[in-house]
Amino acid sequence: MKWFGVVGWKGSGKTTLVVKLLPELNRRGLIVSTLKHAHHSFDIDEPGRDSYEHRAAGATEVMVSSAHRWALMHENQDGSEAALDELVAKMKPVDLLLIEGFKREAFDKLEVHRKVVGKPLLAPDDPNIIAVAADHPMLDFDRPQLDINDVVGIADFIIDWCGLLQLSQSHPQSTPGRA
Repeated sequence: MKWFGVVGWKGSGKTTLVVKLLPELNRRGLIVSTLKHAHHSFDIDEPGRDSYEHRAAGATEVMVSSAHRWALMHENQDGSEAALDELVAKMKPVDLLLIEGFKREAFDKLEVHRKVVGKPLLAPDDPNIIAVAADHPMLDFDRPQLDINDVVGIADFIIDWCGLLQLSQSHPQSTPGRA
């Protein structure tokens, strides 16, 4: 399974880009999953739901399942965040795992940068950022620069970088029911 990251400052458009990339990559026949990092505490459950009550009562893991989806919630009881490798190991193997966030981890990433956010580029301090998708040109920058609005071009870049060209060409259209 190939991994590829999309990183950037809050408000830079990471999620927007991932959401636009997914149908383009699927259209090319790739099976893609995502892994999203959250900097804050989050909950996908709510008080009053049975699964919430199970966790509140002390369950380390709670799995919820229906005909449409299943979810596994795991409590980090010692307060430490799971390592990226551990999380990826829990994912079902697919052609491509798009990882949003985890900007400090060492794996191949595309930085999303918007001038309006007012933050510096991450790339100069991170050799794992192999390209930048931006809404402005960057002078004196030694890595590929992509137009943040060129989803097809960014998909081409990711497919090429990850060595998925052969796979995407052998399945030019996605089939119903594929990720």
